[in-house]
Amino acid sequence: MSAAKRQIDDFDWGLATQAITVRIRWFGICIGYVLVNLVGEGHNRGFLNAILLLGAVYALLDTIWSLRGRAFLSEWPIFISFMEALFIGLLCHFDEGLLSGFRFYYFLSLLVCAIRYAPVVTWLTFGFHSISYVTLALTRPVRSHDDIAALILMPIFMGWVTWACVSLSELLKWASVRLRDLNGKLQQNQALLEHRISERTRQLQESQAMLVQQEKQAAFGLLAAGIAHEVGNPLAAISSLVQLMNRRNIEGETREKLSLMDDQLRRIQRTLRELVDFSRPAVHAQTRCDPHAIIDAALSIAKYYKRKKGKQIITRYVDGVPPMMIVRDQLVQVFLNLILNAMDATEEGGTIEIQTSREEHWLRIDVRDDGQGIPEELRRRIFQPYVTTKETGTGLGLFVSRNIVEQNGGRIELTHTSPKGTTFTVYLECEEALSETGESTLTTTDSDPQPHPSAIENKLQ
Repeated sequence: MSAAKRQIDDFDWGLATQAITVRIRWFGICIGYVLVNLVGEGHNRGFLNAILLLGAVYALLDTIWSLRGRAFLSEWPIFISFMEALFIGLLCHFDEGLLSGFRFYYFLSLLVCAIRYAPVVTWLTFGFHSISYVTLALTRPVRSHDDIAALILMPIFMGWVTWACVSLSELLKWASVRLRDLNGKLQQNQALLEHRISERTRQLQESQAMLVQQEKQAAFGLLAAGIAHEVGNPLAAISSLVQLMNRRNIEGETREKLSLMDDQLRRIQRTLRELVDFSRPAVHAQTRCDPHAIIDAALSIAKYYKRKKGKQIITRYVDGVPPMMIVRDQLVQVFLNLILNAMDATEEGGTIEIQTSREEHWLRIDVRDDGQGIPEELRRRIFQPYVTTKETGTGLGLFVSRNIVEQNGGRIELTHTSPKGTTFTVYLECEEALSETGESTLTTTDSDPQPHPSAIENKLQ
């Protein structure tokens, strides 16, 4: 924020007028002492100095109150105007009457009043000063034409000064209010601009995070496809040789070992096909898919993750879930990310549970682990890009997963976390009503699991 803008924000009309009026009062006191003690003829000097001393005391009190942000006796402006008319009248009376240099104090008083108070107070002050000056003519005899001219012109000049000061003061007050309003609008526009910049920055960061994740997945896909190609050809040749040897007339023990070799080779080939399927370019078209089959496909890939060792994976699927219009490859990526995160959070011997249930027209999928939970300072930001609890994590998995789920008409939430475990919940919209709720349970360990009925093509291995 610039210095000029800070000055506008901190400007207070009342404090500014206090500072101006205090300076005007001290200016008048100082000029008065000069007139009495250096310029004047010395008549009634004691009385004039005493009156000026009273004015100095009042100016001092006004200064002290001004430093506190208030005006001295501001509740009685009419009384102040009356006392000032009396004060100036006495100075003129003990000096030179109608032609006294102190008569110009009337103008200073009107200027101070116009700056500090409302217009009606200023006009009343003009009335007091006119009466004071006319009364001065009655107490001192009019001796010359100059006295007569002064008696006629002074009220006229005081009226003109009153009108000019009131007009100028009202203009300055209006300009101050207008400036404050414009400054308020400027601050609102600045806040709006900052919000838009922040929003655009967030969108740019999210787009960058999506691009990083896509590049990461594409690089993994190229690597997996290359490995599958390089390993697949030798495996095919070995498998052919094993099958040829198995056709020969050999003893039973050798044939049994060759069959075992052939089964393991087929298992390796099946693993390579799964890697190729996962690494192929994603299809963004929605198709009717069984959500349980998608979860099983993610589990089939996750079984090769090194952190799976020594951990149980339990699935509880509700029966009668109809196929949904979703992007299959994207949902596989979401559940794979949630499962891998659960594996990272779970210690050896721990349990990961995947449960589906019915909630009105939503299919709810809960992925639970019994790990250490998520730190409290990260819970509200867990779906933002580059937020992670892992030392080597990128912080993009949950952010990308949230975007994918929302693009498929669902939502993902952190529904529970504590030192005893964490639960992430995915909601997918069901187009058809779910059938009567039922549950089937599958428990897997480090050994090869048995296929679940809902996993038709992608089986847990």
